[in-house]
Amino acid sequence: MVKPLPLIKLLQISFLALLSFALLLHTTLSYTTLLSSHLPLILSCALCALILLHHPHPRPVLLLNYSCYKPPHHRQCTLDVCESFLHKNTHFTQPSLDFMRNIYLKSGLGNQTYAPPFIFTPEQKPTLKCAIQEAEEGMFTSIDSLLSKTLIDPHRITILIVTCGSFSPSPSFTSLIVNHYNLSHEIKTYNLSGMGCSSGLIAIDLAAKILQSTKKDEIALVVISENITLNWYPGDNRSMLVTNCIFRVGCTAAILTNDGSSRRTAKMELAHSLRTHHGADNAAYGAAFQEEDSDGITGISLTKDLIRVAAVNLRQHIKILAPKVLPLSQLIQYLYLAAKSTYSGESKSPVPDFTTAFEHMCIHTGGKAVIEQVGRVLRLDEQVSEPARMTLNRFGNTSSSLVFYELAYFEAKMRVKRNDRMWMIAFGTGFKVGSLVWKWIADSSLELDNPWIDCIDEYPLKVW
Repeated sequence: MVKPLPLIKLLQISFLALLSFALLLHTTLSYTTLLSSHLPLILSCALCALILLHHPHPRPVLLLNYSCYKPPHHRQCTLDVCESFLHKNTHFTQPSLDFMRNIYLKSGLGNQTYAPPFIFTPEQKPTLKCAIQEAEEGMFTSIDSLLSKTLIDPHRITILIVTCGSFSPSPSFTSLIVNHYNLSHEIKTYNLSGMGCSSGLIAIDLAAKILQSTKKDEIALVVISENITLNWYPGDNRSMLVTNCIFRVGCTAAILTNDGSSRRTAKMELAHSLRTHHGADNAAYGAAFQEEDSDGITGISLTKDLIRVAAVNLRQHIKILAPKVLPLSQLIQYLYLAAKSTYSGESKSPVPDFTTAFEHMCIHTGGKAVIEQVGRVLRLDEQVSEPARMTLNRFGNTSSSLVFYELAYFEAKMRVKRNDRMWMIAFGTGFKVGSLVWKWIADSSLELDNPWIDCIDEYPLKVW
C-alpha cells in the first residue's frame, strides 16, 4: 500500500508545478532578447523552488500516549504501615525513628502513597528478588496498559529506552523488556542510570533526538522507573534517612513517534527540550550523593545545600530556556531587566513571567521544600503549583516519573485544551536540570488507566 504524501510535501510539489508552468508560459510569450535578459532571474527562482522542495524539515516528535503505574491498594504506605515496619527493624535507634517520623509528617506526603513489595513480606528484607519484582510490576503493568490503549503491535517498536537511576541489574532492563515482549531483534535499545529524578525528561529528550535524526518512521517506547528496594537505608545518618521518608513506588511508559500521519491520534507534540548540566560546580555535584556512612552502610545523602543548589541552577537553566519560549513582549521586557540588572551590579538576575509562555506547568515534585523553592524562584502562585503539591501528597516522590503523574492530574481534571502549551521541569543528581515543552494536539481526556481516576474529586486538598 502506497503511503499518502504529507500535506506540506503536496503543497511544495504544487508550488513547483505552478512555478514551472509560469516559467514555460513566460518563455513562450517573451521575445528572445527579453528572455535572455531575465534568464538569471528565472533560473534563480527555479533553484529556490528546488531547494524548498528538497530542504529537509525537522521530523515531528509526537507523544501518542503514556501510562502511569498504580500499585495495588494493599501496597499503600500509610503512617501506621511506616511505623509498624520501622519498629520491627530494631537496628534503628530511637532518635532515628523520631527523626524519620518528623520528616514524614512535614513532607507533604499523604496516606495513599505506595511502598515497595518487600515492606509487605514476612521477612521485610530488601533482597534482589524483591527489587526485580518491584521493577517488573511497574514496567510490565504500565507497558501492558499503554500497548492496550494505543493498539500498537510490539514488533513495530524500533527504539527502546529504559531509565532507572539507582538500580541497574544484569541483564539490563531493556533486555528484560525485549525478552518479555518478544521485540524485534533489530530494535535499538538504551539503558540509562545514575541520573536521578531528571532522567525521565532526559529519556524523552534522547528519544526525540533519535526520532528527529532519522528519515524513517520510527516508534519509540520509553520506560521511566526508579527502584526503592535496594536503596532502602537502614543506618542512622540523618541526611541519608530522608530518602526513606519521601521516595515512593512509581513508573511510567510512553510511546513517541516521528510519523506525521499519527498526529490525528497523538496527545502532544514536543516543541522544545533543554538539558543543562551543572556538575562542574562542586556544591552542585555533591548535593545528592550515594556513599557509605561512618558504619559502611550505603545510602543516598541529600545535603542541606540541595534546595539552594536547585534554585541557583534553575535560574541558570531558565536563562537559556527563556529566549526559546517567551512571547516577544515578555522577552523584550526580560532582556531589558536583565541588562539593567547587569549594569547596576545586582546579584540576582530577573525572572521572566513564564505563565505568559505556558498554560500549564508540571513542576518537579521532589519534596515540599523543592516545590516551594521553585515557586519562589519562578514567582508562581499556588494555583500553578497545585498539580505538583497534590501529586506529592497522593503518590509521593516517584523520582524520574513524577512529572507524568502530574500530567495525569491535569488530564483527570480535564484542564488541558488543544493548542495549550505545557512545561515539564525536573532536577537530577549530578546536578542536572531538564525541561520539555509540549504543545497539545487534542483536548485532555480521562482514560480508564489514569492513576487519579478513583480519587480526583478529592483534590485539591485545602490543607497541605
